[in-house]
Amino acid sequence: MSNIRAILSVSLVVLLTVAACDQKQPAAKSTMAKKMSDVKYTCPMHPQIMEDHPGNCPICGMDLVKRSGQASEGSGISLNTVLQPVNSSVISSVGYIMPVQRAVTTVISGDGYLDFDTRTFNNIASRFTGRIENLYIKYAFQEIHAGQRIFDIYSPELITAQQDLIFVTKNSPQETGLVNAARQKLLLLGMTPAQVEQVIKTGKAYYSLPVYSLYEGHVHDMPHTQMAGSPVSNTATDYANNLPLSIKEGTYVEKGQTLFNVVNPHMLWAIIKIDRSQVSGLKLNQKVQISLLDRPGKSISGKVNFIEPSLQDGDKATSIRVYLDNMDHELKVNSLIKAVIQTGEANGLWVPRSAVLDLGRTQLVWLKRGSLYKARQVYTGVKNDKEIQITKGLSLTDSLASNAQYLSDSESFIKIQNHDQVQ
Repeated sequence: MSNIRAILSVSLVVLLTVAACDQKQPAAKSTMAKKMSDVKYTCPMHPQIMEDHPGNCPICGMDLVKRSGQASEGSGISLNTVLQPVNSSVISSVGYIMPVQRAVTTVISGDGYLDFDTRTFNNIASRFTGRIENLYIKYAFQEIHAGQRIFDIYSPELITAQQDLIFVTKNSPQETGLVNAARQKLLLLGMTPAQVEQVIKTGKAYYSLPVYSLYEGHVHDMPHTQMAGSPVSNTATDYANNLPLSIKEGTYVEKGQTLFNVVNPHMLWAIIKIDRSQVSGLKLNQKVQISLLDRPGKSISGKVNFIEPSLQDGDKATSIRVYLDNMDHELKVNSLIKAVIQTGEANGLWVPRSAVLDLGRTQLVWLKRGSLYKARQVYTGVKNDKEIQITKGLSLTDSLASNAQYLSDSESFIKIQNHDQVQ
């Protein structure tokens, strides 16, 4: 009897379970049908088109694709977000960073070359027309000293002036005005006081007058065609291209013609080209470290001695000069160099250089706003190899895309931003 009761109890439990399942099935089917009815179909090009069945877009004819309203809510992207103008906002999952407030030691890098210091240039010119009888300078870059005899010249003009002095001193010594005028003329033509006194004492004119150097340094040749009044080229390349010397014994020279240029080889300067975007950080007397490309490991210390106030023709960089001593003749003119200029510390907001997009007239960053990145114009200051200073347009709490170029790699975007000047 007890067995019969146990069997009946088990049967009752089974019947109740089956009944409960039958009651849940309609509810489950109803939920599934509701989910199926939530499925919408939209056009990829026109998201405002929403249909509950597959088909074609009534605007462009493209196939509608399945779109779930719940999936859209889960992603946090609404229809209003998708419809934002693409020239000022972008939907992206690119990583973001935040600016950092700190003081950074900044440097400016530049390339350049070594050249002669033109402050030491001195020209030796002919003061009268004549013929070179003897030339004591035999090659370019020859070293000479002040007072050294450099050539002898025959000049009819000079001989006539000497004879005038001899005639006056012999026939009218009491006419001191005439004697002094004749003497002064010879001095102005280039004769030394000792030579003038020798002419008066001996009564004989110099038919081949010795000419002495007034300067000390290395001789650089000048083109033979250099005449009085024509422009003088002072570049080291021009001098080097005039080997051997264009002035030779027997050469006729004109009054005012530049024959040689005497340069002090112990004084050079470095010409360094600096990009215009970094000029704001330049100041006089900033420390400069120069490395020579043809001598690895060799470096020279100096300072910014001069900042050129204008741009040269066809040159978009600003030039600075660093004065250098070359007493041991280790430095060679026209050697290529690299320079690093210490500009001090800059305190402010710093971000990676990749986070800023430079459009020429405008600099942009992409600020993160939820699932969107919005373009904003910023103003930049000094920069180093990896970071750039933001002077205006960004706060410490802003989040911005780590790679601005990735979000704006479009020619049309760049044109629009340059035209509109994003605020």
